[in-house]
Amino acid sequence: MYYLLFGFLYLFSLLPFFILYLVSDFVYVLLYYIIGYRRKVVEGNIALAFPEKSVSERTRIAKQFYKNFVDTFIETIKLISLSDAEFDRRCKGDFSQVNAIAENGGNVLFLAIHQFNWEYVNLFLGRNMKIPFLGVYAKIENKAVNKIFYDIRAKYGSILIANTAFQRQIVEWLRKQYAICLAADQATAPEKGYWLNLFGRPAPFVTGPHKTSAKSKPAVVYIKMVKLKRGFYELIPCELVTNADEYTPETFALKYRDYIEALIREQPANYLWSHRRWKHTFSEANEKQWVDKEPPGKHEKLSF
Repeated sequence: MYYLLFGFLYLFSLLPFFILYLVSDFVYVLLYYIIGYRRKVVEGNIALAFPEKSVSERTRIAKQFYKNFVDTFIETIKLISLSDAEFDRRCKGDFSQVNAIAENGGNVLFLAIHQFNWEYVNLFLGRNMKIPFLGVYAKIENKAVNKIFYDIRAKYGSILIANTAFQRQIVEWLRKQYAICLAADQATAPEKGYWLNLFGRPAPFVTGPHKTSAKSKPAVVYIKMVKLKRGFYELIPCELVTNADEYTPETFALKYRDYIEALIREQPANYLWSHRRWKHTFSEANEKQWVDKEPPGKHEKLSF
């Protein structure tokens, strides 16, 4: 099964980008207009984040989101045969300042969000960091598909850790020098996270990256992925924190929230809107986990 699937995807990846993007356009039409894949969730999330925008503006964001969403998977398959030189041409970034910290013995924690194309983020950092780079991934149920995507993600030497084994393996790496990238912008269990407003509505945030930042005191680098044009990206270290001892996990969580909102407002169609970020309802049981400076915004139960 693996060899059959890999052979097909390899041949598909050999197609030039302009043909691959024609395929992407066709799949976009299927997903958005015919299948309506998670369309209610996408449109509902965008409406919550941008109530000030008109319906037509939010529709344009949703449509471009679906185009970017499909492009990401097409571009990831293309990575199977993409040359190193072509990858370097399509994904750029200046991380010399970050590498200077690494070369002086420091650890680096990159914080990101699910911007397109997030697969390029892992590959770029694995290719350009001067110290071991750790990437966290979710295993795919199908073993053949999982191996193909694992090999793509490990293409430039990233040390991949399954999210199910992360807590165990990260303890070992905390004793060594490392760089790691975490995207902590998806929903977590309401009883386990920090609660704070995201676009004015309560949401639980994963605590791990913020606790690690305050305790282990790595250099914390907030990065953004800018889509320059179709198939071309720039990865930018938009803020570097070297005084982690001046922060608590809670203030790091607030800083991350502000970072998320700023990036999404800058390129709203370049964010993964298909997951239900506000699926949990804030209640009295979560009051001790509230870390925002502002009181909880509207938190009625959502229907999408």
